Amino acid sequence: MSEPILPVNPEVANIAPDKLLGFQKTVSTIDGITFLTFGEPGFDTPAPVKEATKAAIDDNRSHYGNSQGEPALRQAVLAYMKDRYDLTYPGIENVVITSGVTEAILAIFKTLLAPGTGMLIPEPAFGSYFSALSVAGGIAVPIDTTKNAFKLTPALVEETIRQAVVPVKAILFNYPNNPTGVTYTKDELAALAECFKANDLWVISDEIYAELTYDHDHFSIAQFLPDQSIVVNGLSKSHAMTGYRVGFILGPQAVMDLIQTVHSCQVYSIPTFVQDGAVAGLEMKRSDLDYMKESYEERREYSRKALADMGYDVVSPDGAFYLFAKIPADFGTDGWAFAEALAQEAKVAVIPGAAFSHFDSANAYIRISYAADMDQLELGFGKMKDYIEKARANR
Repeated sequence: MSEPILPVNPEVANIAPDKLLGFQKTVSTIDGITFLTFGEPGFDTPAPVKEATKAAIDDNRSHYGNSQGEPALRQAVLAYMKDRYDLTYPGIENVVITSGVTEAILAIFKTLLAPGTGMLIPEPAFGSYFSALSVAGGIAVPIDTTKNAFKLTPALVEETIRQAVVPVKAILFNYPNNPTGVTYTKDELAALAECFKANDLWVISDEIYAELTYDHDHFSIAQFLPDQSIVVNGLSKSHAMTGYRVGFILGPQAVMDLIQTVHSCQVYSIPTFVQDGAVAGLEMKRSDLDYMKESYEERREYSRKALADMGYDVVSPDGAFYLFAKIPADFGTDGWAFAEALAQEAKVAVIPGAAFSHFDSANAYIRISYAADMDQLELGFGKMKDYIEKARANR
């Protein structure tokens, strides 16, 4: 008896496998491997969040919540964004609470992009953006930023739009950036905002790493382009709450009403007790969370020096907790092969740069996460140094 034909949506069937997840799955089977791959904060969730979550469970906050997000949480989001980034919105209808940034991105793509519509994506970029775009029926229009030290410029935007073969209606703008750690000054953002406005581009601004900006303050693109910007943020990185899955979207109400319609179809709402914990997190003082940022800065400096001493060319990371490093010149330009050898022989896992870009210019790079605690970093870099020294000595 023959198997029935599966009626698969071709947009889903044609989604390319996520290279990052595929590589991570492959190396996870290696015994004794040290992971410098995860974008997982090396801290526990703060006590006020845990206490509020447990109290909510004891209070039986376990029933259906408001699909757009509990009013108290949306109000807390508005206060937080005003306090941290000087963003002001009319009211809680301008906020949608989502199951992390991943769900937020998919809801936005499905709302803004008609099938066949182009969206600019500066690369290197987080791989799940492309999967979500395929599900939404949009078309990626990538921009290679390697030629400008991984920073987007108005000239690069204009050049890409001129060469695009599909109508371009939006741009996915992630900063501080995963995987490079680069971010933007106020003046750079103002110039980009003028370019986006002149080209009638909706800006989907993924600012999940905003709190982890080290060398200058973080400024949101929505300060410069409020009527065309949709801001995405959450508590995964800033509050070490990755498992809570709390994301939020802010933007003009007309588009937020439509995004809410899509969001309600995807997950309806996140758990109410989780939302109560998120309120407690948003109400924490910035100074109560500075210990994480300060520790990441220390790990960044340690990691950057360790890589430079081994001969890597490291992109200057002004935010997030990643280093995008060009492998030592005497090891060639195949970052994927280098990462595979590093995993198999040195038992250290990093992510090949090719997992984040369609352009060959990223092939010679690897991404390293310094979110892990210092003991893990010292162990991982020590094993990496031994591998490189032995490889050089054996030539």
